[in-house]
Amino acid sequence: MEKSKVYFCKEITPENIVRMYEVLGRKLPGKVAVKLHSGERGNQNYIRPEMVKAMVEHVNGTVVECNTAYDGARNTTERHNELMAEHGWTKYFKVDILDGEGEDKVLKIPNGKVIKKNYVGKNIDNYDSMLVLSHFKGHPMGGYGGALKQLSIGVASGKGKRYIHCTGAENASYEDMFRADQIKFLEAMADAASSVTKKFGENIAYINVMCNMSVDCDCCNVAEDPCMKDIGILASLDPVAIDQACIDLVKNSNDPGKEHFLERVNSRHGTHTIDAAADLGIGSKEYELIDIDE
Repeated sequence: MEKSKVYFCKEITPENIVRMYEVLGRKLPGKVAVKLHSGERGNQNYIRPEMVKAMVEHVNGTVVECNTAYDGARNTTERHNELMAEHGWTKYFKVDILDGEGEDKVLKIPNGKVIKKNYVGKNIDNYDSMLVLSHFKGHPMGGYGGALKQLSIGVASGKGKRYIHCTGAENASYEDMFRADQIKFLEAMADAASSVTKKFGENIAYINVMCNMSVDCDCCNVAEDPCMKDIGILASLDPVAIDQACIDLVKNSNDPGKEHFLERVNSRHGTHTIDAAADLGIGSKEYELIDIDE
């Protein structure tokens, strides 16, 4: 079986993000949703609009986000839209809160390990393809955040986020999100990710930017400062391979901050999401890392 290709370049610039997309050789058709993390109010580490402006414009994309399941500046559509303007997203791009209004769309997951359906914003049906543009970093609950988290928690509606966190409990409380079995939660994320990859088929591509690598996510209003130096940009057509490659680049780094980063990943069993996603068949952990500058 041929290994998945993961492309890499070290220098992180707006131009190189576009270059990494181009090297994939897949032109995303039709109306393109660009799924990224817009950053919680107060967060200092999220990737700013100026860094991805050239990329979003290159695919004539719409920046898409979904409401959160926790208190903050993004848990209602009105507040979320205000923050999108505050953080500069609406200054440059068309922005769509996928679950901004109306009933959620339900994506079925017949082979799901933990959940058999995924609640996503109904506006997802307005798009023909998706560019998953992820900031690779740590995460308080998932261990790390990359392409698979963007596909799962990131694309899920506010209701869907709680459903994944609570491993399929329909009427779970906010507090229940922090009590769920950790392994089942990670597997539910993989389940949800699989439903989004199935919806878009070949019309999806992934870019992970390894910068500002804190152990905390961009969803934290007060995050730890980055503990590692920036590593680079990765691109792939395989969400499992690109996340695995990022984890391996951290492990193989000589940066002393990697121990702190990996403690966060390992203490949350974060790579189990990668294992579960591979088991579901949405990608492969076996990859070839291709440095486009060599």
